[in-house]
Amino acid sequence: MAKIKHVRARQIIDTKCRPIVEVDVETDCGSIGRGSAPTGTSVGMYEAYVLRDNNPDEYFGMSVHKAVDNVNRLIAPAITGMDICGQKAIDECMIALDGTKNKSNLGGNAIYSVSIAVLRAAAASNGVEVYRHLLGKDIKTVPVPSFNVVNGGKNGDVIQPFNEFLIVPYNADGIDEAVEIAVKVFRQIEIVLTDYLGKKPAIASSYGYGAPSDDADVVLSLMSKAVEACGYGNKVAFALDCASSSMYDAETNTYLLKGSRVTADELIAYTKILCSKYPMVFVEDLLDENDWDGFKRAANEIKNTIMIGDDFTASDLSRVKRAYEEKSIDGFILKPNQVGTITEALQTYEYAKKNNMYTVPSGRSGGVVGDIIMDFAVGLEVDFIKNGAPRTGERIEKLNFLMRANSLSNGCQMADLSKIVRF
Repeated sequence: MAKIKHVRARQIIDTKCRPIVEVDVETDCGSIGRGSAPTGTSVGMYEAYVLRDNNPDEYFGMSVHKAVDNVNRLIAPAITGMDICGQKAIDECMIALDGTKNKSNLGGNAIYSVSIAVLRAAAASNGVEVYRHLLGKDIKTVPVPSFNVVNGGKNGDVIQPFNEFLIVPYNADGIDEAVEIAVKVFRQIEIVLTDYLGKKPAIASSYGYGAPSDDADVVLSLMSKAVEACGYGNKVAFALDCASSSMYDAETNTYLLKGSRVTADELIAYTKILCSKYPMVFVEDLLDENDWDGFKRAANEIKNTIMIGDDFTASDLSRVKRAYEEKSIDGFILKPNQVGTITEALQTYEYAKKNNMYTVPSGRSGGVVGDIIMDFAVGLEVDFIKNGAPRTGERIEKLNFLMRANSLSNGCQMADLSKIVRF
């Protein structure tokens, strides 16, 4: 039984050059795990608290020395000597030490970085990959990746209220072809958008192409054109991350859509039309994170796609449980840093699995190469996951991770989505 010997934290920067916490955990048998909590660009109000220094003279107020100090000075002595394979006990120790619901005392970024490092050190002490450590056996499937190829938000004069437009190579022959399809279609989308705009499209903040229109129908039609030009019409479907909390106005109880303010019912009706016109694997966060009634109405109205929550559920067991009981969604986006420990993330996953809900692991816009989320994606043998655009090193590494895990596991295949898609 290996025990924790040393815990060390430091400040590094993420892929968007924002400071994050990095932690090393070393055991008395010499195994080492390293972890760092990613940070999202779109952050829901129910996520674990990211503790920053708010010093305007350093990294625009985003430094994390307080969180680093909390690891070195408070967390390290509390967990030193604990069994490295006692993930639940270690996480619960940190939660108790923090003493707040959203981990605002020590910082969710401090606690989650330690939690990741512990998981990796435990896997190293057993001499296995983290995903095999999570599953307890060899994997049989890898998930179907989905790719955020066109980004919404404000791009020049265009404000596209839907945040992400994704392609899903759901009918590819395997993971290698799925990745190749994504690369080819992504390049073709640039050609199609250039022809539509009369100039090269902008690269947006999530590294996809900036949406060329405030009408999602136009965006999806251009994406369809690119898919057809590549000859993949029978292998590629679409998905939407609406991230509607960012476009919701609480005073008027309305959402932005095509330059106008609309009601939840109007937004639902519009999305229903899109889902009848295009093959849609899933729609994420169609409504505001507090619009429980709206989510129920959407689930009742839109039957030909999988309805997913992200900000709405925040990887939190209590929120996922309520959403299931109210029949609001079919699954949730798993971002473990939202809830703040490996243990809590796995508890939410186990509840979802028990109740036949989909778990969809997803990275954040600001992380590092080697995101632990890929070990979740493979080790939990989920059906599909969210990826960014096939651009930049940390995103390409996620794709290589899938292909590598598939290659290293005899008899492993890409998950079959043909039985679960609803279009």
